[in-house]
Amino acid sequence: MSSNRPIIVKKVKKIAGGHHGGAWKVAYADFVTAMMAFFLLMWLINTSSPEQKRGIADYFAPASVSASTSGSGGILGGTALGEVGAMQKGATPIFETVAPATTPSSQTGDSNGDGAADAADKAAEDEIARREAAEFQQAEMSLRQALQDMPELAEMSRNIIVDQTPEGLRIQLVDQEGRPMFDPGSTVPNDRARLILQAAARIIQSLPNRVSISGHTDAAPNPDPRNSNWELSSARANSARRVLTNAGLSEDRIAQVSGKAGSDPLFPDDPYQAANRRIAIVLLRASSPLPADGGL
Repeated sequence: MSSNRPIIVKKVKKIAGGHHGGAWKVAYADFVTAMMAFFLLMWLINTSSPEQKRGIADYFAPASVSASTSGSGGILGGTALGEVGAMQKGATPIFETVAPATTPSSQTGDSNGDGAADAADKAAEDEIARREAAEFQQAEMSLRQALQDMPELAEMSRNIIVDQTPEGLRIQLVDQEGRPMFDPGSTVPNDRARLILQAAARIIQSLPNRVSISGHTDAAPNPDPRNSNWELSSARANSARRVLTNAGLSEDRIAQVSGKAGSDPLFPDDPYQAANRRIAIVLLRASSPLPADGGL
């Protein structure tokens, strides 16, 4: 007996992996990618030097603001050294602009004119300060880049501290254990120190600021009984001056060359530490007076 009913064929589409499909594979791939990126970041952080990390931080910082106002640089990482002298605290402002004294309204004379002149002078000083801060920031980055481009100085990056102080942009060549800038008792910079000074001279020449150079020793007495640390630090500062001028820096730019022996240690709590032996080169601000101590 035949039937006239139509034949219906059902096609069932099977989805691999169940009702959720393959979405878990996408999530797993994202997780693996994120983990790879994380471990790559950890590896890069571990292999980067403190100076390179600071350079990256400076790159993303505003151009007119220094990441460090004074004191530490790469060795101390922003910690305070002490209370006086070059031992500034990280919170100290770069510029201390003193507001001009205002004339009381009860006084007679051209008080309005004086106030306008004072305001104009203050605005000009602020503009000079901002421009100078930007130039110092650029000079600091240029010096670090120049040192990175010199493979022979790659290991010497820890011997260099670049920071901004109330006096100006300071470049310090400091001794590390096993990596001195001068041989013990010697007044002549070694080859590594000479290369760093020559690189610094090229950067300094791009700015108009006058330069102050000071030599420092640790608290240990000079092994040469004929000379004290005062003579030794002064002679080393003068040797650094000769390297800078031979590299092209004009003698007219030198404002002061002085020796401070161990009177101004970088680490007051450890006056015998190697890093206290250093040469400090300061690009003086336009309004920065010279220190009162004597120089050569």
